Amino acid sequence: MADTDAIVERILASYDTITVVGASASAAKAAHRVPAAMQRHGWRIIPVNLHAAEILGEPVYRTLGEVPGQVGLVDVFRPSEQAPDIARQAVAAGATALWLQLGIASAAARDIAERAGLLYVENRCLAVEQRRLGVTAPVPGWGSFAS
Repeated sequence: MADTDAIVERILASYDTITVVGASASAAKAAHRVPAAMQRHGWRIIPVNLHAAEILGEPVYRTLGEVPGQVGLVDVFRPSEQAPDIARQAVAAGATALWLQLGIASAAARDIAERAGLLYVENRCLAVEQRRLGVTAPVPGWGSFAS
C-alpha cells in the first residue's frame, strides 16, 4: 500500500495532462465527473471516446494512437477486461504512466505496463487521491514526467 501511495503521489505531482480513455460526455457518469474535477484543479484533459466530438471543452480522439504528441498519463474508465488492450495501446503511444480507475483492476494490464516501465495504479480514483493528498496540477512543462 505504501508503495502505491508513493506512486500515486509521484503521478499527481508529475503530470500536467491526463489522457482519459473512456471519458464520458454524460455529467451523470464518473467518467465525466472525475476528469472534470481534475480539470478544475488545473490538469489538462485529453478525452478518448468513440462517440463524442467534444468533452469538457476539449476535442475528443477515437483512440490513444490518434492523440497528437507525447502521451504521458493514461487514465482508464473502461471495464477490467479491456485493460490489457488499453495497456498495450498506452505503451505503443509512448505513455509513461497507466492509471485504472476505482473498480478496475487487471493483472495482465499491470504486467504489460510494468514490463514497459510505466508507473502503474489500479482500483483507485484520481479525484479521491487528489483530494486526499491535496495536490494541484504541476506547472506545465515542470516535473520529470510532465507531458
